[in-house]
Amino acid sequence: MQDARIVSIVGAGGIGKTTIALAVAEHTVGLPRDGVWLIDLSPLKDPTLVPNVIATAIGLAAHSANMLAALSGFLRDREMLLVFDSCEHIIEAVASSVDRILTDASGVKILATSREPLRVKGERVRRLPGLATPAETRELTAKAALAFPAVQLFVDRATDRLESFNFGDADAPIVAEICRKLDGLALAIELAATRVDAFGIAELFEQLDDRFRLLQGHRGGIERHRTLTATIDWSYDLLSDSERAVMRRLATFAGAFSLDSACAVADAQTDRPRVIEDIASLIAKSLLTAEVHDTEVGYRMLDTTRAYALEKLAANDEQSARRRHAEHCLELIALAKTDADRLPRAEWLARHGAKTDDIRDAMRWAFTSPAAAALGVRLTVAAIPFGKQVSLVEECRMAVERALDDRFRAHRSTRDDLMLNLTLGATLLHTRGPLLQVKSALTTALGIAEELADTDLQLACLRGLSEYELWTGDSHSAIAVANKIRALETGHETAAGDANAQAGSALSWLGALAASRHQLENIVRKPVSQNLRTDAARFEFDQRLTAQGALATVLWLQGLPDQAAAVADRQLKEAEASNYAVSLCYALLHGSLIIAMYVRDYDAAWGYLDSGLEHATKHGLSIWRNMGMCTRGRMNLYTDRPFDLAAYRDALAEVLNGGFRMRYPNYLTNYGEALARQGDLAGGLAAIDEAMEISQSRGQVVGMPEMLRIKGNVIRFQDPAGLDKATECYRKSIELARRDGALSWELRSAISLVKLSRERGRDDEAEDILASAYNRFQEGFSTGDLRRARALLDTRRTLSGAEQPDHSAQPNGSRTWFPRDFKAVMPTRIGGQMTPNASRAASRPTVPIAG
Repeated sequence: MQDARIVSIVGAGGIGKTTIALAVAEHTVGLPRDGVWLIDLSPLKDPTLVPNVIATAIGLAAHSANMLAALSGFLRDREMLLVFDSCEHIIEAVASSVDRILTDASGVKILATSREPLRVKGERVRRLPGLATPAETRELTAKAALAFPAVQLFVDRATDRLESFNFGDADAPIVAEICRKLDGLALAIELAATRVDAFGIAELFEQLDDRFRLLQGHRGGIERHRTLTATIDWSYDLLSDSERAVMRRLATFAGAFSLDSACAVADAQTDRPRVIEDIASLIAKSLLTAEVHDTEVGYRMLDTTRAYALEKLAANDEQSARRRHAEHCLELIALAKTDADRLPRAEWLARHGAKTDDIRDAMRWAFTSPAAAALGVRLTVAAIPFGKQVSLVEECRMAVERALDDRFRAHRSTRDDLMLNLTLGATLLHTRGPLLQVKSALTTALGIAEELADTDLQLACLRGLSEYELWTGDSHSAIAVANKIRALETGHETAAGDANAQAGSALSWLGALAASRHQLENIVRKPVSQNLRTDAARFEFDQRLTAQGALATVLWLQGLPDQAAAVADRQLKEAEASNYAVSLCYALLHGSLIIAMYVRDYDAAWGYLDSGLEHATKHGLSIWRNMGMCTRGRMNLYTDRPFDLAAYRDALAEVLNGGFRMRYPNYLTNYGEALARQGDLAGGLAAIDEAMEISQSRGQVVGMPEMLRIKGNVIRFQDPAGLDKATECYRKSIELARRDGALSWELRSAISLVKLSRERGRDDEAEDILASAYNRFQEGFSTGDLRRARALLDTRRTLSGAEQPDHSAQPNGSRTWFPRDFKAVMPTRIGGQMTPNASRAASRPTVPIAG
């Protein structure tokens, strides 16, 4: 106002233009010599009477045939601020009067409010946005929320309405969402806040979908502001017929859209210039907003305006606009698919991620419109790669289930059935677990792929089936499927080695660690392919990422904890870069978390666990959430935190009901330990025995040494009379660990055996077993188990004064004590890798427990 003579406050109806103008006017009172004057133009219907209304407002009593000339003459020598409120409905007449006044009266300044600019010479336009709202509502506190004007306004008006209203932290996220959903429109927020007494905060939010019925009030206010409908009616009624039609049709867009998209949906085949002109007019009248991003301009409609326009679209039964929007979404999906092969993931998401709501709305309309079901199937199939790119696994599962409904059979091609069944099997596996429906869908898809002789999709189906078998705990069947993959891989460069990921993981569960590591390293070392066929790789685990997770575990079991941690860290970074929800869950919960627990870095483990659970919950991955909850139980036992048996039983039951047998014995063992700790020794031992029986019956014996060790611990701490049984468990555990080459299991059980033997009076053989295991490690000396072992070895000297320490240096520069007659099983270097000496060279060696 200091630098310009005419300033227009422009914005959507109800956004607060009049409030701002009155605040400015109040601040200016006393500065202009002849005062500040408010001219309310909202009641005026006849545009020819604008000069008369101005004259009356400023106290000019004149009767002239040319009132504008008389008004200009009166103002010529005066110094004042005129505030013109609500100019949009008579904007041409207002602009004419303003232009004349500014020309004739140099001491007059004008502040105008309007839903579009006056477009007069020298006009400064201040477009008023909605009140600021929190961008992130999760974990939002009341104090943080009140830093935003939209929330402040809501709380003020709610308190005016309901004296007992108390805005707390629990309300903050919901109120912030209400304000955001209402686009920060001051009027809408005020109207919503006045309904708190009737609905409460949570119910008010649920009711917002029917906002035009809900948001009524201000019985004594300005007529156009009494309801939200009246506010937008005021603007809509001022539009031309073509502007109204374009506004209704553009309401089909759920988010931002380009000018080309707008023209495509507005049906600009024959009159594109007319549509572009109408769009420009809607922007000027604050019914559309233009947003500039780098070199591109996007357009969007406020949610409140869009809801109004959609009601008008339905009232006019303009199904053709809906169809054009759905067909245009097919074009957007095709463009996104092309860009996925050439753009970095972050850039792709920035460009295409916002189209998710449009695709979702288009599918919903197509399947609820009898004449558009075929279009709905096309959209669903086309959107599968898009769904993976934006990580909507559960939503995609629901979409393909809908498209596979028998009602739409006539609208599906053979290839549609293939892609829908393949995607159903994969998404169901990743969200709910290895249910029988997963195998049925993948088997159906495989049969179709074989009929079509599509090798790439046969491989995709087989990868899914192999993963299914592994998850059910049937490693032998998983390997059998992997062999089928290997037979098909010949001549398919992008698929070569995929069988290694499947077979390598399965072999690790069977305890064949050396063979497993060989297979897994083959695929982990394989260069990352940039040419994966998107419709074959959709909603699958990344074979390289899953191989890294399995390899990390194998390396730790073999006594290479530092290498295991490095592989897990690399897996997590690649999963984060992939932006795929399931890959990140896998890396967090089956990679980094497991290794952090193994090396006893519990602070890091809690972080991975919390992130994994949050991610699984966010993306609707219930099987991963349940697995995470079971792992939380193990963590509670490790760190001596309270263990909720009832909650754990529920999570365990859901894992079992989901068909997930791969880690079920581990979880059941944890449950048994918890039962015993809480007084039910018999029940605890029975659960552990059941877990071992399941593992043995399926051949997935890699975890047997740890189960035996835990059983030994349970007996040792809960049944003092059964110490011989505990010793037997530890020794059997060591025997099995040595058979499989699981050096880390061997060390753990040796530690437990030494502790028990010292409690019973000391056993040199047990001490030798521990020294043997420790001496075969070449790395990881800062990890938990090795520190514990070292502490025990260091105290052996004080327990046996007759023997002297051996001062031979260890790989980390430390020194370890051994008895003089102890013959350690030392590693030798073969082909650049550290391997056991000849006594361990066999594939599954058995080394005597005594040194």
